[in-house]
Amino acid sequence: MASSASLTSGVAGRYATALFEIAKESGQLDKVEADLATVQTALDGSADLRDMIASPVFSREDQGNAIRALAGKMDLGPAVTNTLLLMAQNRRLFVVPGLIAGVRALIADARGEVTAEVTAAKPLTQAQTQALADTLKASVGRDVKLDVTVDESLIGGLVVKVGSRMIDTSIRAKLANLQNVMKEVG
Repeated sequence: MASSASLTSGVAGRYATALFEIAKESGQLDKVEADLATVQTALDGSADLRDMIASPVFSREDQGNAIRALAGKMDLGPAVTNTLLLMAQNRRLFVVPGLIAGVRALIADARGEVTAEVTAAKPLTQAQTQALADTLKASVGRDVKLDVTVDESLIGGLVVKVGSRMIDTSIRAKLANLQNVMKEVG
């Protein structure tokens, strides 16, 4: 297993490690993971929330009040709520996306999972997702959790990143390779 120092670094990493340890000690890994997924969904869906966590214009008090209100509305547990409030107090909310990624990586490592970032030209069916996960598990030797995004500019195929390895089977990449080969010939 990778050491937690290699999974997380910097300010976000320190907060992620602390939150992970609190969750692990209290047996709340699943709750913390679910809460962070809720926060990530809110960040993805709200430009105002992204602006609030990133802007130095908002005071500590304003950020803290916003976090309290959001935590209540989203029914976040005390571990995530208190971490976000501490980050607001220390003017570190701008690293929330890094915190979420760091905690997810630590939880996956603790479970013996590897996360694969998959970019597909169109949404994958359940059968395709399962087949890809099984293939990657056979290749990597560990359970693989897929993080799938859709990018229609790929035209077709997939781009899969597992750790430092990347496999690009997209039609866009194949066309680019063909274009390079044709340049060399002419």
